[in-house]
Amino acid sequence: MTGMDGPLSRTGLRGREAELRTLATLISSVADTGSGALALIQGEPGIGKTTLLTEAAAKAGAAGFSVCVGRADELHHLVPLSSLAACVVYGDPDITLDGFLYDGPDGTPDGGRPLLSGDAFAELARHHDQGIWLVERLAEAIETRAAGTPVLISLDDVQWADPLSRFVLQQLPARLRTSPVLWILTSRPEPAGPAEEIVAAAAGNLPTVALPLGPLSGTAVSQLAGDTLGSDVDGPVRKLLDGAGGNPFLAVELLAGLRSDGAAATTAATTADEGGGEAGAGDAAGDVTGTSGEESIPPGLVTGVRGRLRSLSPDTLRFLRMGAVLGRRFGFQDAAALRGLPAAELVTALDEAVRTGLLDDDGDQLAFRHDLLRQAVYADISPSARKALHREAARILVAAGHRPIDAVPHILLGAVPGDEEAVALLRRAAEDVLPVTPDLAADLMTRALELVPPARPLWFAVGEQAILCLTRAGRNLEALSMGDRLLAGRPPLETFGRLQAALGGTLWSMDLAGELRRRAEAALATGSAAPEIAARLTALRALALSREQDLVAAREAGEDALRGALAIGDREAHVLALSGLGEIAQNAGEIMVARERFAALSTLDSAFLPEEIVAHLHADDFAAAERLLARARDVTETRQAMLQWAQGQHDLGIGRLDDADAGFATMERLENEVRVSVQQLNGRVLRSRIAMLRGDGDAAREHLAAARERLAAKPNPGNTAAVRFLEAIHAEADGDLDRAVDRIRHVQREGSFMRWRLLRVYVAAAVRTALRAGDRALAEDLAAQAGTYADLNPAVPTATGLAAQALGLVRDDSALLVRATELLGAGPRPLVRADADVDLGRALLAAGDRSRAAAALTRARDTFAETGAHAGAARAQQALDRTESGSGSGTGSGTVRGSGGRGVTAGPRPVQGWEALTASEKKIARLIAQGHTNRSAADLLVLSPHTVNTHLTSAFRKLSVNSRVQLANLVAALPDD
Repeated sequence: MTGMDGPLSRTGLRGREAELRTLATLISSVADTGSGALALIQGEPGIGKTTLLTEAAAKAGAAGFSVCVGRADELHHLVPLSSLAACVVYGDPDITLDGFLYDGPDGTPDGGRPLLSGDAFAELARHHDQGIWLVERLAEAIETRAAGTPVLISLDDVQWADPLSRFVLQQLPARLRTSPVLWILTSRPEPAGPAEEIVAAAAGNLPTVALPLGPLSGTAVSQLAGDTLGSDVDGPVRKLLDGAGGNPFLAVELLAGLRSDGAAATTAATTADEGGGEAGAGDAAGDVTGTSGEESIPPGLVTGVRGRLRSLSPDTLRFLRMGAVLGRRFGFQDAAALRGLPAAELVTALDEAVRTGLLDDDGDQLAFRHDLLRQAVYADISPSARKALHREAARILVAAGHRPIDAVPHILLGAVPGDEEAVALLRRAAEDVLPVTPDLAADLMTRALELVPPARPLWFAVGEQAILCLTRAGRNLEALSMGDRLLAGRPPLETFGRLQAALGGTLWSMDLAGELRRRAEAALATGSAAPEIAARLTALRALALSREQDLVAAREAGEDALRGALAIGDREAHVLALSGLGEIAQNAGEIMVARERFAALSTLDSAFLPEEIVAHLHADDFAAAERLLARARDVTETRQAMLQWAQGQHDLGIGRLDDADAGFATMERLENEVRVSVQQLNGRVLRSRIAMLRGDGDAAREHLAAARERLAAKPNPGNTAAVRFLEAIHAEADGDLDRAVDRIRHVQREGSFMRWRLLRVYVAAAVRTALRAGDRALAEDLAAQAGTYADLNPAVPTATGLAAQALGLVRDDSALLVRATELLGAGPRPLVRADADVDLGRALLAAGDRSRAAAALTRARDTFAETGAHAGAARAQQALDRTESGSGSGTGSGTVRGSGGRGVTAGPRPVQGWEALTASEKKIARLIAQGHTNRSAADLLVLSPHTVNTHLTSAFRKLSVNSRVQLANLVAALPDD
């Protein structure tokens, strides 16, 4: 940018040559290797971060990169996706100099083309409550662009990035590490701040470079002064510059005073940082303290800027102060409204502010050339005036049609206790952002509650909303504490019911079902709850009863709750009632009833589609589950982690062990990303079982340890039963039958296997363990439970087949075992059928029927081998060897023979190289090498893009490659299969 007298220096990069060389090397590396990288430029306000970023962006554009540059804004740091929009849609006119970055390698305007059109981004933003979905869609857009040209995505002032943009930026660099995407961020130093969070998430996945900018050397400052003044620097000037402390922006401001009056100051602020907004207003995204940030101004700056302002007219100075209150970027009409004058009367003031280089005007908004200029102007406003102006600014913004969240920063700086208008605005803003950033919503509501005097009706209403926000954010202890504080204020009985209903989700999330029941019943007993609240309390009571022993009473309560919800027409009560009835049916072993309940629930709210999918899987209706999985991938309301859980259960059921393991790992990662742990313990339990099937004892023990850790954090009865049974399986594998039986009996003491849903596929293993340990009573009890379960679900092949298998084991009846394999053969679960075939083969072998035994064992071995269940295949092969040798010892060779009799060694898989890849990883690697994106590969393989990403990450690690280009070269060099 230039002022009236031309630029103050040629590039403004004096003293930053080494850092620029580092960035140039990184740009070349990304272009040459086709893999991603990240750089973080850090330093104090005015130190030159934006200038360095701008120069790097120019070099990347000249090198053929598609360049997206944006800046986070201080007073928009609460607005969801605002920072990301600035980067991938709008760019920043202060940074993309003179259109240079818009020139692609062939001279066409491609290099600066936005990654997404405004309409496309708006469509994504409509679903901003689905952060994981949003990450994947943005990744696909960037991945598609990067397939044709390297991409630079940079964000200036990341310390002010909004919470949702921060979440996305924590995921995208690692997700896109195999594509030629360079990320450059700037930030002021801030321990554990947004920039550090993003870098920490990327570290270990792609190269990261830190570029801390310190004060300029005396030589560099002298060169800068020569650029500015057009002559050598003499002693007095050098002494003046010593006061800048090596800060280039402050140095230029001081030098501006030495130039001629009038237009001389026009370009003064331009050189050190082209438009960089690097001073801070409190913490970054999510900060609701309302700090104004003037404490960040370097010493001497206010004095220096005052010298520049001295020549301005009083009207211009007052106009600038209004702008300083509104933020670094502001609307002309908003500033005029805050000034209390028609816009036409301020045109002269605007012209002078632009002419003297204090403001930029891009036609849509005005912006201070540097946020330090804004801070300095702001510092000259008295504290009382600031507070009043911020409060008025909030009113003006809302009246002009801005969203409540846009006015919230001003409310936080200007509201006083008892300001009900401010409270109403905070409540509206919290409601808007709750689906996007529940933590922010919870903070806003906590602040709103502080503005309301205790024990007033509004206090209880605000508190109820705050409880719901805190619970949604996973801050359950805070929610419960707040609820109890509100209840201690002796609310009216109707309000008492509302507060207890609001706490229902909190108590359920904390596994306090007994306390939930007690509170719901206490609130209902008052008889004062509003009809819709009474319906919710009734449904919450039924949900709590699903955890108790008397499921008949629980079912009756659930039916009552459903009737009440339908009668009153309250959607929340309806959802709660169906959830409770679904839980009750599952605990009672009534698969078809549970499927009906969850289907109704997902019809009411598509977020519960994963629950319906899992219910179909339990009913052995895999075709319906697959249709729903395909549909759910495009239903943005679906919880992505829970959808991954359903996909993993599907893959495990049909014997796709690699995909199931990757799916459960992905689910855990997704839950960690949104900081909500729902199925992590169960995922680890299943991954341990998968590892045991594969014969990977170390991984199986690792997952068991992880499951135990999660049990300590969430020790509800269902989780306890799952871990105790896994411990039984491990104990039996280790030869400790006494411990194995003790663990199974521990499960039984907590409740039946039916209740803990362990009958579905595990009952035969439990019966075998009991029989091996000589505990026939336990084996008979388990077989009886399996029989009851089958009677409840006669149309489910897995239920009826396992019941026959369990009873056949107890009675040592090969005819029952034959019947079991027939029933299971009609079902969709190959591993369950193979397990029954092994039992049948052993029984037939013991009866002397070697031919039929060999057929059953061969079938089992081949099925296990095809699915990668090497331990199961070895177990079947060992029994099969006895049919061939006539001895009972087996060969112990560890060799699994295929159906043609050819021996295949089931040894450990290599850890590096192509043969280290699983079958799924090889399929995906070949597809990606052919040019497929993660999504197109997922569509072909009927997987989620998240699972494809997990497989691909593993493949890249095993192959020691870092980019899709390198992968394509490696695959091309492989011999034909």
